[in-house]
Amino acid sequence: MLNFLQGFSYGLFLSCIPWFIVGLLNPRLAVPTLQPSRWQVVLRYWLVLPGASFLIWLTSLWGGFGPSLGGWIAGLAAVAVALPVERWWHRWRAKRADRQGQAAAAAAARAERERGVAQLDPESPPADADELVKVQCVAKGILLRAGCDQHAGQADRLYSRYQRLRGLLDRRFGEGELASQRGHAVVREVVAAATERLQAIATQADGLASLDEGYARRRLDGAEIDPTEAKALRRRLELIAETRARLEQMVSENETALTALDELAMALSRLDTSKPRHAVSTERALVELQRFQDRTIDYTHSARRAEGQKR
Repeated sequence: MLNFLQGFSYGLFLSCIPWFIVGLLNPRLAVPTLQPSRWQVVLRYWLVLPGASFLIWLTSLWGGFGPSLGGWIAGLAAVAVALPVERWWHRWRAKRADRQGQAAAAAAARAERERGVAQLDPESPPADADELVKVQCVAKGILLRAGCDQHAGQADRLYSRYQRLRGLLDRRFGEGELASQRGHAVVREVVAAATERLQAIATQADGLASLDEGYARRRLDGAEIDPTEAKALRRRLELIAETRARLEQMVSENETALTALDELAMALSRLDTSKPRHAVSTERALVELQRFQDRTIDYTHSARRAEGQKR
């Protein structure tokens, strides 16, 4: 055994020289970490492994001098065998950390869920659901399957605001009153626009889930690849980043719509039909909600024209 360790120490020490040179030329070939650098090459092949081989050689001298051929061969092949194993271990740790981060984000999203928000079942919409609510259920199901739990909650919040405002309008006004009809029309228009954005969020999130960002990064960080493939992979990463930016923009627009619906709900809650002053505040809330919807439509049209010109 000591003879084997002596041979192993010699083989390991000699193998550090070519791996050190290769690592200086391309650290990705000699260092198994996800973000390799030349400092890691120096540390690994100039200090750590030569020091380990020296300690192995020093402790094996108790049995006398006589390195074995098998030890030499094992020492020379040790780095080549260890590198793929270490790379797999680093990637496994990165994937586990990513899964833990996603689980923590989902738990935080559940903890931050708004009180009083009804939960839609994508597989079983409410019995009195209209077309908007059914679309919200479908969008929520797509988002859940795509792993976007934080965005799927918007469907529940949008549905809850929609139901709450419809109930408030029915309780505050008579069925045939002009204010009731106008309120229902404006609320439905705003919710329909937000639902359309939610549907777009679900569609793009579903497409984003099919793109393997990790594979593209591994290919770009790996050995030398064809320039055409590298260009395609970089474009794929740009596409993923652009899609995420659009998703965040649409999510923010829906949050603004939810706030506008909350403002109208508060105005309706304070409404006393016997006092004209409160009716005026409700009328103002409806006007502001209509203006918000008009601005959203104008922004959507301008964004689509800009995107069309870009293409």
